[in-house]
Amino acid sequence: MAEIKASDVGKLRKMTGAGMMDCKKALVETGGDFDQAIDILRKKGQKIASKRADRDATEGSVIAVTSGDNKKGALIVLNCETDFVAKNADYITFATQIANIALNNMPADLDALKALEFEGKTIEEQVVIQTGIIGEKIDLSFYAKTEAPHVVGYIHPGNKLATMVSLNQENVEVQVGKDIAMQVAAMSPVSVNKDDVPAEIIAKELEIGRDIAIQEGKPEKLIDKIAEGKLNKFFKENTLLSQQFIKDNKTNVADYLNQSSKGLTVTDFVRFSLNA
Repeated sequence: MAEIKASDVGKLRKMTGAGMMDCKKALVETGGDFDQAIDILRKKGQKIASKRADRDATEGSVIAVTSGDNKKGALIVLNCETDFVAKNADYITFATQIANIALNNMPADLDALKALEFEGKTIEEQVVIQTGIIGEKIDLSFYAKTEAPHVVGYIHPGNKLATMVSLNQENVEVQVGKDIAMQVAAMSPVSVNKDDVPAEIIAKELEIGRDIAIQEGKPEKLIDKIAEGKLNKFFKENTLLSQQFIKDNKTNVADYLNQSSKGLTVTDFVRFSLNA
């Protein structure tokens, strides 16, 4: 049997909002598998926060930058071991320099970014040098880029969370773009709309919906219909354009954008959080 540490229970509780004992039981039942534990909690009817696609990480800085014409954007994650280093001004500057190199060159992937020149050496070599200077392991672990008629970047205070949003029209009002980037940060949608939700997530949501309906004693002939209803609720709460707008819950994001400029919509977004 896998050892279930108090820190693991705390992490699951932070991820889901479920009770400590429920989290511990779920981890024991799944041998410490977080994904399966989340499914168990949901199947037992726990009203918990939806599982997100954010990558696991420890400390560091998440930096998003956009070009002067708002046509391009880049987001990078530079990890370190302690929050003390992550808050250091020189460390944040170093991470921002890497993000700007990424923006100026738009390399194909993370490996290509690491190979780019940075003050006479490659970025990868400079990261190793900084490791020696700081005395902690530093790792450039993630990179994403985007190009669109209008790109907005947002870094949440503390540099632990950043988003990058692509919009289909040029010259979007500054406040509108910021509102949507902050919506992505706050509400962590799984996709732009329901058509973009991965098939495996849909299948899992239907499975959970059926299990809940069965546990509630619903008639067999209604099980699939109830599951579909729960899936539609999931779409409404977890896809960006269908979500309630955080500044006005009487409208959704799609309507807010269209009211700002007819036909304005989001084509893509990136969200990365160092918090579980």
